[in-house]
Amino acid sequence: MAKQQTMKASVSAAAIAGLCTLALVGAARAEGAAPAPADLSGTYQCKPNPSPCLWSGATASITQSGKKLQIKGANGAMADATLTSAVTIAAGGTFNSLGIIRADDSIDWSDGTKWTKR
Repeated sequence: MAKQQTMKASVSAAAIAGLCTLALVGAARAEGAAPAPADLSGTYQCKPNPSPCLWSGATASITQSGKKLQIKGANGAMADATLTSAVTIAAGGTFNSLGIIRADDSIDWSDGTKWTKR
């Protein structure tokens, strides 16, 4: 009978260890899941890089609701955009550009401009 209790204790310990391992793997996968959307709300300074800042003018502002963005240029131009990943933006309408979000919160646009957050 002592032998059966020892076997049950060993099986229980192995089961608990297995469940703990699964829990850790699940937590690691959850941490690797899609990151929260970047906070892009704010005012940006447009810098020619190499193209001039024709669409936005000297500055632009972005308002954000989740992955949806609204971009407004200093000259009154407006465009809707979507945060397509943690580092990319797709802007439609009159802007019609793709953006790459840099670690310093600047955005490199496919129209040849760079916006720096102020």
